[in-house]
Amino acid sequence: MIRADLSSWCRAVAACAIWMLGASAHAGFPDKPINLVVAFPAGGGVDVVGRTIAQSLALHLKTSVVVDNRTGASGAIGAQYVKRAAPDGYTLLMAPTTSYVMSEKMVGTDVTGYEMAKDFKPVATVGELPLVMLVSKQSGMTSYADLATQARKNPGKLAYGSSGNGSTEHIVTEWFKQQAGLDLLHVPYRGSAPAMADLFADQIQIMVTTSPTALTNLASGRVTALGVASAQRLAVMPDVPTFAEQGLPQFVAASVYAVLAPKGTPDDIVAALNAALNGVLNDDATQRRFAQLGVQVIHSTPAQARELLQNESNKWERVVQPLKAAAR
Repeated sequence: MIRADLSSWCRAVAACAIWMLGASAHAGFPDKPINLVVAFPAGGGVDVVGRTIAQSLALHLKTSVVVDNRTGASGAIGAQYVKRAAPDGYTLLMAPTTSYVMSEKMVGTDVTGYEMAKDFKPVATVGELPLVMLVSKQSGMTSYADLATQARKNPGKLAYGSSGNGSTEHIVTEWFKQQAGLDLLHVPYRGSAPAMADLFADQIQIMVTTSPTALTNLASGRVTALGVASAQRLAVMPDVPTFAEQGLPQFVAASVYAVLAPKGTPDDIVAALNAALNGVLNDDATQRRFAQLGVQVIHSTPAQARELLQNESNKWERVVQPLKAAAR
């Protein structure tokens, strides 16, 4: 009996020692640079938000935070890279989670090479970017009514661009088509930059994009903002009406952004990163920059970030399923 008790006591001491060793190993986190992977090109909405986050996060964590653009396959290349990374908190994904779950639901996990709910551990949601519909200046359209009139006169002739099948631009515009009862032609591109170039040239007439990308391209004078898919007008675009104001009340959509870690990342590291990211979101400089971009800040715990990710997955699965059925 004494021997059994001693054995149990030894196992308990050993387990405690292992726990303390793990805790002490994480106590110095971070002790080297952190890699923040942005799976989309430099200058786009994900990149701008990622760089804003990285700059302030480095100050909070007192280490370098390197933005690593690993582009391709509608963000799948970067996501797969982070999925395979060591779960130690030093490789993170700046994730437009809305885009990722859309792709996953549209083309399947065998194609994307990742599954959001199983391959990643949410650290924090950082904000949401309202979506804006742009049209080419040459199209002459200045309102949703103009678009609806032209589309009904010429069914299947007005073209919209996207960065690929299953992308945010694709899914959201198809959802718009369903609600508006319009027949528009989808033209997928290998990225948003060539799609935007063709929008400038009126090779396509319509494109949905995030507010930072819309603001950047509106400055060219070659596109017009037709409407915002938000509940209220954006402070950075006060003259651009919502679609609800224009007679399409259900067309409300945004792109949610979060920071994700590989699955298996220890909870204490995730908690440390979450605290730092929430500190970043409270910084005056970050809030000013996000306001300029039209980004709406969201504070969250890791559990809340996971819940929001699941909500996004459920929401867009309901939208995507009829699209997949129609495509068969």
